Amino acid sequence: MGTGGGDQNQKSRTNYSPSSSSSSSSSFFSHFLSSALRVKPLHSPSEVSVRTNSGDGLVRRLGMFDLILIGIGASIGAGIFVVTGTVARDAGPGVTISFILAGLSCVLNALCFAELASRFPAVVGGSYLYAYSSFNELTAFLVFTQIMLDYHIGAASIARSLASYVVTILELFPFFKDNIPNWIGHGGEEFFGGVLSINILAPILLVLLTIILCWGVRESSAVNSFMTALKVILVIVVILVGAFEVDTSNWSPFAPNGFKEILTGATVVFFAYVGFDAVANSAEESKRPQRDLPIGIIGSLLVCIALYIGVCLVITGMVPYNLLGEDAPLSEAFTSKGLKYVSVLISIGAVAGLTTTLLVGLYVQSRLYLGLGRDGLLPSIFARVHPRRHTPINSQIWVGIVAGVLAGLFNVTVLSHILSVGSLTGYSVVAACVLSLRWKDKTSSQISSSSWREGIICLFMVALGGFVSGLYYRVNISIVFLLLALVVAVLACIALYFHQVYGDTPGFSCPGVPLVPAVCIFFNMFLFAQLHYEAWIRFIVLGIITIGVYAFYGQYHADPKSQETVIYYRAPGEETR
Repeated sequence: MGTGGGDQNQKSRTNYSPSSSSSSSSSFFSHFLSSALRVKPLHSPSEVSVRTNSGDGLVRRLGMFDLILIGIGASIGAGIFVVTGTVARDAGPGVTISFILAGLSCVLNALCFAELASRFPAVVGGSYLYAYSSFNELTAFLVFTQIMLDYHIGAASIARSLASYVVTILELFPFFKDNIPNWIGHGGEEFFGGVLSINILAPILLVLLTIILCWGVRESSAVNSFMTALKVILVIVVILVGAFEVDTSNWSPFAPNGFKEILTGATVVFFAYVGFDAVANSAEESKRPQRDLPIGIIGSLLVCIALYIGVCLVITGMVPYNLLGEDAPLSEAFTSKGLKYVSVLISIGAVAGLTTTLLVGLYVQSRLYLGLGRDGLLPSIFARVHPRRHTPINSQIWVGIVAGVLAGLFNVTVLSHILSVGSLTGYSVVAACVLSLRWKDKTSSQISSSSWREGIICLFMVALGGFVSGLYYRVNISIVFLLLALVVAVLACIALYFHQVYGDTPGFSCPGVPLVPAVCIFFNMFLFAQLHYEAWIRFIVLGIITIGVYAFYGQYHADPKSQETVIYYRAPGEETR
């Protein structure tokens, strides 16, 4: 028995030998690689199995008009009354061109979103889902985390701004004038050298909006529709009233600081349009997703462009650009003309704008968590849908808690310079998805691996060219690098155009493929280079953390085929098509 025990111990020691450890490590990385490269099967909408009248699905209540209002609600906040004037101080009346250029760039991105929204089955996920089916599982998870950090910090920041505007309106009444302490809503009461910044009203507002979103999509859509309509009406009123105060001589010179300031303004105001992509995340609750989603995405963006241009023309026509205020330029412009009541309308419009932006942001976050919970990349608790309310109540409460804690305890506005990374990343990946799925239509044929690799390399070259061009514009590095970057990007576009074969796509089709998606990627990376260097660090650090979470959790729990059966709940009296 002693000898047998010795032999057994010897075998145990053999099992934990260095070679065994090396084999285990090799097995781990092999499993990681095979899991990371998994792809979610792409089915055409007609091929997806659909179960209706189920108690555990989302409800299809959103029509085309609802989707347009969601896009407008997500895009236009209080910024329309502020950023127009602040950029005009540098660009002059040419700020109108800045908004047009930025708007056209967003239209190109919107065309890419519209094609994918029309092509994919009507399930939650947006850019995360598109990346999962076009590239692989790890890329999709990376896209999700970059977007979600933007959403979390953005929601907290917007909640603080909303609290401040609410207090401003309350202080119009003599009883509240100068009687509301900072810790309730104005900024916050700071402790420990500003590490903590207590704000009570912001979390309360988040709780109210979270309750509305948990109550049901019909109720939250009604609130968004009312607030968005109010906001748009007030903006139109401001434009019409201001139009009678315009002095056309203020529009000359049109570009006092040259075209470069107009272009710089375009890079700044680009982010004023961000939000139209929220429509894509409403796919599972849309009545006719293949028809209405493209209309909702592009339609909402066109309305936003028109409103921004109108405000720009009014504000630069009312007051000389160099006399515009810094904090509230539009409000101050009307006050200087003796129209103080318009300032009150602007404050009300700002509250409505921030409310819809925050409401839609929280809505989109919960649907993204729902998608990852279904796929197994996050715990299944996020995938649960309330059987009566038909909302992802666990996900909705979670995003409300995260935003509430951030808004109530921290001055998140100081983190604004690390935002927009997620939006630019998501937009670039979506543009690349359009090309990828045109190369290999997974519902019919496959592309050769060599052509696939060549296409990916070309996309990387376009992105690199855009980033280097952006660096040149930002820090004035040698023009040689600019010319080299442009040449590389142009050659990559030529290769994409002549060396790849592009198939037809069902539903809405993005025009100008491959040039339109390639231009999107180039300009998005150009903007990425304009971000604060801390935003680049955030991109890298969050990417590393994401890979770690995926390595130790996601790869073992993910199921790419989890949504082959889509569960819908048909609303009473409503037709599902």
